[in-house]
Amino acid sequence: MKRELFCGLLAGTMLLPAKAQVSSTLSPYSQFGLGVLADQSQGFNRGMGGVGIGLRNGKYVNMQNPASYSSVDSLTMIFDAGVMGQITNLKEGGKKVNAKTGNFDYVVAGFRLLPKVGVSFGVVPYSNIGYNYYSADYIGSSASYTNERHEGDGGFSQVFLGAGWEFMKGFSAGFNVSYFWGKWEKTTSVISSDTYVNTLTKGYSTSVKSYKLDFGVQWQKQINKNDVLTLGATVGLGHGLNNTAEMLTANVDNQTGVITSDTIRLDKALSIPFSFGVGASVVHKRSLTLALDYRMQRWGSLDYPMFNPQNDHYELVGGQMKDRHQVALGADWIPSLTSRRFLSRVHYKAGISYATPYYKVQGQNGPSELCLSAGFGIPIINGWNNRSTLNISAQWVHASAKNLVTENTFRINIGLTFNERWFAKWKVD
Repeated sequence: MKRELFCGLLAGTMLLPAKAQVSSTLSPYSQFGLGVLADQSQGFNRGMGGVGIGLRNGKYVNMQNPASYSSVDSLTMIFDAGVMGQITNLKEGGKKVNAKTGNFDYVVAGFRLLPKVGVSFGVVPYSNIGYNYYSADYIGSSASYTNERHEGDGGFSQVFLGAGWEFMKGFSAGFNVSYFWGKWEKTTSVISSDTYVNTLTKGYSTSVKSYKLDFGVQWQKQINKNDVLTLGATVGLGHGLNNTAEMLTANVDNQTGVITSDTIRLDKALSIPFSFGVGASVVHKRSLTLALDYRMQRWGSLDYPMFNPQNDHYELVGGQMKDRHQVALGADWIPSLTSRRFLSRVHYKAGISYATPYYKVQGQNGPSELCLSAGFGIPIINGWNNRSTLNISAQWVHASAKNLVTENTFRINIGLTFNERWFAKWKVD
């Protein structure tokens, strides 16, 4: 039965890429860069502000630092899957619009392969693209105008396989190697004008099939009778994605019906950035966990494909992105691990994070993001297992920048962690 269940979980993991391409955003900001970057946390730490670099707990799969995989015990098989739904309020001037989205979020699994060696695999999103809006622009200082429609869809995801090894007491190292893939389809169309007799459409597309490499280390120490300290660090290798980006221009003469088109292709158009992070956590009496993370992604050194109206060319342009910095603080509290009262064994979580933008909008910095989160980890108790957990969390994300659209997102996340003792050997006397 366990072999059949494991095969089913593996098949579900491999089928998830088809669902992972469904966008879970309707933000106009997703047209910039590689889209709206996905939250890389999971159910157990999403209510903690997304901290994870310094977290080490064998009951969960923590893909944010692969060194943590070595903490999984030899009897355990962990499977974790999550879904999310959100409502976003977009505000510009005195106008407000609400947008609702939802999606299957992630699926990961982990187990002990060898003594002091843990393995994990799964599918997680990297970024999402999805928008549909209209804009009106005046031509210079005249009263002439154009109305444009902007549409886009797509995103990027990664299927990963990782391992963590405790090579010395207290010291662990690990890696994630990922198949990185995705695409986007973006269109800008002039739908009306008081001066143009032609209909002009620009379509942008790209497809990516590449790899991604991430490494992590952790050091854990019992600093006194009640407290355990864990320090962690991660590095992600940046590189070109070796893809081709295309811009198709179609011009329709509304009087004669004649269509003219042109396609421009750019090779090696996209890259993912070098990144690093550091984090720390303290666990007090196995009841209270406090964690702090800092992450940086070096987007500022990367070029980006875009149409340059100054020379009427589609080309790689520098200075359109900037380095992204993020700080997160989170807490997890269990009133009593041994209490018979159900509410005393629930995990209560809270967190906050702040991130700077990684792209520019018409020459100015994009919106920064402030996220407040809270949640519960509810133990699933039955006759044979009290280790699995239902994680429910809520997030409020505020994205804003001067003279740009303000976004307020309320998000509900549900994650189910199965923590089963698959590898125990039963003895009958």
